[in-house]
Amino acid sequence: MKKLFGTDGVRGIANKELLPELALQLGKAGAYALTKEGCPSKIVIGKDTRISGDMLESALVAGICSLGVDVLLVGVISTPAIAYLTKKLQADAGIVISASHNPVEDNGIKFFGSDGFKLSDEKEMSIERLLDNSVDYPQPVGGRVGRVYRIDNGEDFYVEHAKNTINCDLQGLKIVVDGANGAASELAPRIFRELGAEVITINCQPDGVNINAHCGSTHPEQLQKVVVEQQADLGLAHDGDADRVIAVDEKGNLVDGDYIMTVCGLHLWEKGKLANNTLVITVMTNLGLKLAYEKTGVQLIETQVGDRYVLEAMREKNAVLGGEQSGHIIFLQHNTTGDGIITALQLLSVVKERKQSLSQLAAQMKRLPQVLLNVRVKDKNKVMDIPQVQQAIQTVEAKLAGRGRVLIRPSGTEPLVRVMVEGEKQEELQELAESVVAVIEKIQA
Repeated sequence: MKKLFGTDGVRGIANKELLPELALQLGKAGAYALTKEGCPSKIVIGKDTRISGDMLESALVAGICSLGVDVLLVGVISTPAIAYLTKKLQADAGIVISASHNPVEDNGIKFFGSDGFKLSDEKEMSIERLLDNSVDYPQPVGGRVGRVYRIDNGEDFYVEHAKNTINCDLQGLKIVVDGANGAASELAPRIFRELGAEVITINCQPDGVNINAHCGSTHPEQLQKVVVEQQADLGLAHDGDADRVIAVDEKGNLVDGDYIMTVCGLHLWEKGKLANNTLVITVMTNLGLKLAYEKTGVQLIETQVGDRYVLEAMREKNAVLGGEQSGHIIFLQHNTTGDGIITALQLLSVVKERKQSLSQLAAQMKRLPQVLLNVRVKDKNKVMDIPQVQQAIQTVEAKLAGRGRVLIRPSGTEPLVRVMVEGEKQEELQELAESVVAVIEKIQA
């Protein structure tokens, strides 16, 4: 059983749980596990805008170079850009220092293999075992110690790749971009502008501590307001490392990952480009998406929440599109992981090609009311085993009487459980969800 690696790398409060000493050891273990001893090797490292990124980067670099492995530093850049650059630069591995949508005090370290894909559970466990055991690491000296190279054109490589994923320009579109004061702050506006769009930016001035602070994909309220005020065609909100995107239509309505997969997936299906007529979704996907695809014959593959599970199913079924309601969407023909900027480009290209507003395109899906509440707990993995919680779920299901569903799952990145109730009446759902939360909170007290 893995202890350090969660669903998206190693995470914790920087300088308290995720210490520089741990980053140093992860650098050593990762370099040892992901490169071949005696062969020229290199690892790409990127980071988001968190103040702790420099500290952890320095520790990682020290660990990696101590094994004689070179480091390619690309600076602040999105997680999916590192996935792409790992392959592009023919590196043995890639590392991103980021805690995605989490607050600034958190940070994380995630690895990519030489193929640009996140590491398998088995490979992560092999790195953990190196940390648990006394390993006789190589200790090269003199000219055999690893070197550090700063790659100034890494962003340029990714920009050209992203732009080439669509076959149109964006001229005539007025877009508001919320960069979450993170990795997308310069990257996303640059790409959209180079394709001809008029771009208005908000929360694109990172200072090291304002990443995800009441902005971005988890707090789109400001974006909704600005889109309407500026009479923009649509808005796009990224998270701290830009691996996800939430859109806002011209009326200020949210267009989440389920809507985006409906718009882009149906477009691909109609053009005969939805490989194997398959779309991969998760258990959190709104039932409205399933209804939108009901008459298409498209096979919907459902996985547990987490992009690694979506990706695993996509590769198994040879699917090209899959994702989550959160806006973490994978276009596998364009990148090996969820990519908020590339997802935005695919959505924008449909708007251009169809010559329809985003609200018109999103209307292809009718969202069923859904309430999602988070509960902070001591042990998120044991909540479902508590009899009182099971009884609360059964009570809610009985009241829904087949007209909806209830789902409780642990967060993959935080000490939370998420309570989701879906059905026909919003007020009823809120009341039912709160009843389950009350039971969990009482047990935790």
